[in-house]
Amino acid sequence: MKRVLITGGAGFLGSHLCDRFIKEGYHVIAMDNLITGDLKNIEHLFKLPNFEFYHHDVSKFIHVPGELDYILHFASPASPIDYLKIPIQTLKVGSLGIHNCLGLARVKNARVLIASTSEVYGDPNVHPQTEEYWGNVNPVGPRGVYDEAKRFQEAMTMAYHTYHGLATRIVRIFNTYGPRMRLNDGRVLPAFIGQALRGEDLTMFGDGSQTRSFCYVDDLVEGIYRLLLSDYAYPVNIGNPDEITIKEFGEEIIKLTGTNQKLISLPLPTDDPKQRRPDITKAREILGWEPKVSRAEGLKITYEYFKSLPKEELFKMANHRDFQRKIF
Repeated sequence: MKRVLITGGAGFLGSHLCDRFIKEGYHVIAMDNLITGDLKNIEHLFKLPNFEFYHHDVSKFIHVPGELDYILHFASPASPIDYLKIPIQTLKVGSLGIHNCLGLARVKNARVLIASTSEVYGDPNVHPQTEEYWGNVNPVGPRGVYDEAKRFQEAMTMAYHTYHGLATRIVRIFNTYGPRMRLNDGRVLPAFIGQALRGEDLTMFGDGSQTRSFCYVDDLVEGIYRLLLSDYAYPVNIGNPDEITIKEFGEEIIKLTGTNQKLISLPLPTDDPKQRRPDITKAREILGWEPKVSRAEGLKITYEYFKSLPKEELFKMANHRDFQRKIF
């Protein structure tokens, strides 16, 4: 049985990856410090003999006994409301964290796949974004802690690939949604659905003309799995190229939820990307991958998940226990 370590394994994407690798017959080791992850996402796996959980911060030295075949580094705050509240931890997990994962991979002779992001493109001047685009990022802006952590992570990974000959893979993830997203994480989809369920008006930033492209989580996981098993070491965009404005998206959510709320406008945050759409030519050609789940289908599943949550989850504020203390 092959063994895989998934950092950030109790998070939104990490937990879905745990499910996929369990389904594929792997021994899965999930690692998470639970700052933004939640054990509820993986509690259904604890009874399995081929699943382990380590409560650990990957920014500190990592020790995993036994052999490892693969390491997937998905530990990181991933929404503005998180990385603006814990900026230093965000930078550390993308620098010290990846260094520890790559060092472990060398010792174990394991293949590493890292979760990068469309945020490496910043507020892009090229549309749609290809992997060859170097990006338009403000390193000292409020979003810079996340953008630059991921850019450094890519650079460190490629250095280990070229200098040490380590087998590495880099996935650049575009906006993804699905069950297990946190309602209070500040991203547009859970924010809109949460507001609709609470009977509040939906708040968009600016006039809502900025665009995003939403990929359902099962499609994303399939792309990541194919990339891990491929022979391609350079970054690959995985996302859905079906682009929509935030205003149109808000209207879709209102229609989906059957609520009568209005869309209201708030000031645009600093460095908020105006356009976001992946060019997935490489994913199609190298991995034979493209998204299968329509936005209408994916949103319906996600809405049913959010509706099933306990009422206290719906009203839990973003400044929950994870951010009650400063993290250095």
